[in-house]
Amino acid sequence: MSFENIMGIAGQAMDAQTIRINAAVSNIANADTEAGTAEDAFRAKRVIFKSVLASEVNQARGDTVGGVRVEEIAEDMAPAPAIFKPNHPSADAKGYVYSSNVDVMTEMVDITAASRSYESAVEASNTAKRLMMRTIELLKK
Repeated sequence: MSFENIMGIAGQAMDAQTIRINAAVSNIANADTEAGTAEDAFRAKRVIFKSVLASEVNQARGDTVGGVRVEEIAEDMAPAPAIFKPNHPSADAKGYVYSSNVDVMTEMVDITAASRSYESAVEASNTAKRLMMRTIELLKK
C-alpha cells in the first residue's frame, strides 16, 4: 500500500469521525427541546458510514480504495416522549408536549467512540509518516 493510500484512508476516516462528533454534539444541544406534536419534536441524527470499494472510487471527491465516507445522516426514528405539561405554551389539546428522542448518555458514548476512532486514524498516519521518513533516511546512506 502506498503512502498516499494510507494518508487518504486516514484522512477520510478523520473526516467521517468529525461529522459523527458534530452530529452527536448537535443532538446534545437539542436534547431539551420540546414541541407541540410528536412530528415536530427534534429527532436525533445518526451518521451512516459506507466503505469505499474499488468500483466506487471518486478521485474528484478524494476517495481512496478501502476508505470510508458518510453515506447519509439519518433521523433516529425512536418515538418522541410525551410529557404532560398542560400549562406549557406548546402543549397540545390533551396537555402534552413532546421532547426530543435524544439520550445524552448515548451521545456521550458516541462522542467518546468517535474520538478514539479519530485518534486511531491520526496515529496510523503518524506511523506511516515515521516509516516513510525512516525509509528516506536509510536511502540517503
